[in-house]
Amino acid sequence: MDTQGTQGPNERLNGTGRRALLGAAVLGAGVAALGPAGTARAAEATTARHGGGGLKDLPKPTIVGHRGTSGYRPEHTFGSYNLALDMGADIVEAGDLVPTKDGHLVCRHEPEIGGTTNVADHPEFASRKTTKLLDGVSTTGWFTEDFTLAELKTLRAIERIPVNRPHNMLYNGRWEIPTFEEVLKWQDEQTRKRGKQVWIYPEMKHPTYFRKRGFEMEKLLSTILRRHGKDRKNSPVLIQSFEPTSIARINKLVGNPLVVLLSGTGTQPFDFIDQGDPRTVDDLVTPKGLAEIAKYADGLGPTLDLIITKNADGSLNKETTLVADAHKAGLILHPYTMRNENPFLPLEYRKGSAADAYGDAFGAFKRYFATGIDGVFTDNADTGLLARADFVNG
Repeated sequence: MDTQGTQGPNERLNGTGRRALLGAAVLGAGVAALGPAGTARAAEATTARHGGGGLKDLPKPTIVGHRGTSGYRPEHTFGSYNLALDMGADIVEAGDLVPTKDGHLVCRHEPEIGGTTNVADHPEFASRKTTKLLDGVSTTGWFTEDFTLAELKTLRAIERIPVNRPHNMLYNGRWEIPTFEEVLKWQDEQTRKRGKQVWIYPEMKHPTYFRKRGFEMEKLLSTILRRHGKDRKNSPVLIQSFEPTSIARINKLVGNPLVVLLSGTGTQPFDFIDQGDPRTVDDLVTPKGLAEIAKYADGLGPTLDLIITKNADGSLNKETTLVADAHKAGLILHPYTMRNENPFLPLEYRKGSAADAYGDAFGAFKRYFATGIDGVFTDNADTGLLARADFVNG
């Protein structure tokens, strides 16, 4: 998703660097276990690399509907996904993927579902409430891996941040939890219905946490994608994760465009913590770190604060070199997350102090677009699209 003269993913295929670095050894025993069809897919992913397919044809900056259009509907529901398409989002982040007890992938913000479903209202599940260490953080609630898919289907979604979005509570209880299989079928149905390709952007959540519980997220996801014929470099499915090693793993299995998500400065990806890797996000955004990521991924999803730093009071400070450095490494950038409500905007774009009131989101979009980012995740796709039109038309 290149813009302002940056290098697109198809151009990166002209080089041999990534092919040489990945090589035949990258396939390994795990790929052999996939069988002839899986091996062929993985070989394509290794030798041809991602290329991004039709990504280059999407509008720039690309507007990614964050968990659908969660500024208006409870996130990760078909109500949220459909509204994002109705508004015109270029890509829908349909799926923060977490597994069920019986190995299905479902779409929830986190494995803990107390804040996004009405599970607390189901007395039959009261005993499932527990405390777990989730990426080093003690977390109490109900977890998807303790429920079968049939049990989860008895629950309904609710608004995650009602203080900021009280209007979304109108839709509490209206939609069930989607499976990723259902999302892929929905993608095909909506593509036919709307006469244009629908793009989705699933995220593998907490791969290290789930690996220790017997769930190989990369294998689960790649298997589903292969079953639906959506594991190729030209497939309209981007895959993302906050764990770089998870992206490197799935790079061996599929040809889809891949994106490494990055938290704030000074933080560490949990897979690095678990493996004793001392590197932080600050190391990953150096030219050396970006060059390493470019061996197995096509882009970055950094927090917006890595694009423009903030002062202690929450106002914008100065633009970093990340956009230029990432583009030089051949990586696209889709930072997260633009929202309309005051608490989520830089200080100078807030209007008043009400937690559910809108600030000057258009002004904030314009400032971030001016940095040369290739796209942005937003909870308010309509605002993002209008802001893009303003920016493009000058």
